[in-house]
Amino acid sequence: MSCDYSVWNTAVRLSDEEASALHIRLCDGDTSGVVPHPGIAAFYAELTAQHPEIDAIPEDEVGDFDLCPWSIAFDRSDGHIIMCCVWPKADYVGTLVSQLAKKHGIAFYDPQSEKIVYPDAAKSTAKPWWRLW
Repeated sequence: MSCDYSVWNTAVRLSDEEASALHIRLCDGDTSGVVPHPGIAAFYAELTAQHPEIDAIPEDEVGDFDLCPWSIAFDRSDGHIIMCCVWPKADYVGTLVSQLAKKHGIAFYDPQSEKIVYPDAAKSTAKPWWRLW
C-alpha cells in the first residue's frame, strides 16, 4: 500500500472537489485538465535529485526508503506528476512535495485529505474562479 501526492498546473483554480475529480482523471490517464508549466520540470528535477525515481536506482538499493521513498514510478506529463510513496515516509514526502510545489509555482494535491493547496498568487498561473467572468 502506498500514499499518493500530486502536483499540477491548471488553467483555473479548482475547489477541493474539482481537484479530487481531476486527480482521478489523471490516474486514469486523462491529462486534458492540466496545462504545461515549466515548474513541473523544475519540481521533478529538484525532487529526483534528492530522491531518485524507483526505476533509476540499483536493484540492491530498492528498500532504502531514505534514498528512494517511492513505491512505483511517477506518472507525469508536462502539466502534472503523481507520486506514490511508502507509508513510513508519507509525512516526510508530503511536506517535501508541498514545499517544492510552492517553490516552483504549482498546485499540490493530497488525495488522502482531498485538499488542494495553491502557491501564493504571485507565483501561480491559475486564475481564481471569480476572475473567469
